[in-house]
Amino acid sequence: MTTLHPVILSGGSGTRLWPLSRAALPKQLLPLAGERSLLQDTVDRLSHMPEIAAPLMICNVEHRFMIAEQMREIGVAPRAIVLEPVGRNTAPAIAVAALMLSRDDPEALMLVLPADHLIGDIPAFHAAIRTAAEAARGGHLTTFGIVASSPETGYGYIKQGAPLADADGAREVAAFVEKPDLATAKAYVASGDYYWNSGMFLFRAQDFLTELAQLRPDILEASRAALDQARNDLDFVRLDPAAFEACPSESVDYAVMEKTRRAAVVPADIAWNDIGAWSALWDVAEKDAAGNATRGDVMLENARNNFVRAESRMVAALGVDDLVIVETADVVLVAKKDQVQDVKKLVDRLKAEQRCEHLIHKQVYRPWGWYEGIDDGDRFQVKRIMVKPGEKLSLQMHHHRAEHWIVVSGTARVTCGDTVTLLTENQSTYIPLGTSHRLENPGKIDLHMIEVQSGSYLGEDDIVRFEDIYQRS
Repeated sequence: MTTLHPVILSGGSGTRLWPLSRAALPKQLLPLAGERSLLQDTVDRLSHMPEIAAPLMICNVEHRFMIAEQMREIGVAPRAIVLEPVGRNTAPAIAVAALMLSRDDPEALMLVLPADHLIGDIPAFHAAIRTAAEAARGGHLTTFGIVASSPETGYGYIKQGAPLADADGAREVAAFVEKPDLATAKAYVASGDYYWNSGMFLFRAQDFLTELAQLRPDILEASRAALDQARNDLDFVRLDPAAFEACPSESVDYAVMEKTRRAAVVPADIAWNDIGAWSALWDVAEKDAAGNATRGDVMLENARNNFVRAESRMVAALGVDDLVIVETADVVLVAKKDQVQDVKKLVDRLKAEQRCEHLIHKQVYRPWGWYEGIDDGDRFQVKRIMVKPGEKLSLQMHHHRAEHWIVVSGTARVTCGDTVTLLTENQSTYIPLGTSHRLENPGKIDLHMIEVQSGSYLGEDDIVRFEDIYQRS
């Protein structure tokens, strides 16, 4: 049985699912359609295939600790977690993965999967993977064509060609087609010769590198330089920033798949959804008798065909139809369901106005736990802080602020200058401006505390780190 090496691409930002998906916590790391994140589901749905090896993960450097923690939660030890210093689209990411795998085995079969898709029919997906593996062993660069259930204008399409002689169920690719207008999409679906382009692939690492060397040698050389100069950081592989930033940003479709003569497609009827907008979640969600899909504390009256998600408080809607309502602690989105593809325009406005709501939530995750802003004003700021058992913040100091810490629950070990103190529930301490300090949780339960900052400048960049177990700068 030939081993398959999953390559999980987790570098996207998911702006069309704002305000839940944000740069610091994108959609693939969120539990959008169940209790686990899309990333966890992507990895776990391969777990019952005996030929599957440990996944190789390619991700944004800022998400590394969350991805490592999510893999720990489902009991998966990745082959490696490779950190991109900047986003360069899918061709460079896949090139880096192919170079890593080919160093151990040039014949390695790599199964390339985005981290943010839903797949409802797992047995059919596994069958499609095995068909694609057969085609890949024959030297083909194989993609998965989703059997189109409707004339979608938001997807690219793949036109099938003749059946492959060496892989039953796979076909040559006749053409890759850009996103069509509605009339063209209807004609594609009616013909039965076109599939949605899924962005999933299976091929030999060396075959991909050979084609990339012919078609885009600049991408290959920059990716090789970034990997050759990479360094290990805890459980992560950091690509060289200068070399990777110099790499052209290009999708694997444009760089290779649309130009190679070795492209093949495996039809896949697998209940697939790329969750490209809030309306896609309404499509796959369970609904009440009036067609409403809800999550969280939601109360509806005389309402039909709505998608309503409440994260932090009750959302009530009366006499409305065909809306998307998404509530978070700091933003409420209300949109017509047929216009949610334009949510990205709101995100672009936030960027242009230099606001922060597209970047972070009020609750900000850190490798040691999280913090959340409660209140702020002239020369003060109040935060809730949670530190996981056994974790500790960096040994640090601030130039512009002092801090009061009050323990709400759990046990805190506090380093303040040369003094180390244990604090428990309802106890507090004071950290003077300019004093080195560290917070640790030596206990067995989460540490919850309130931090009150006071000073002339309270930005997160006023941190001088002396020691850090997470090796942050």
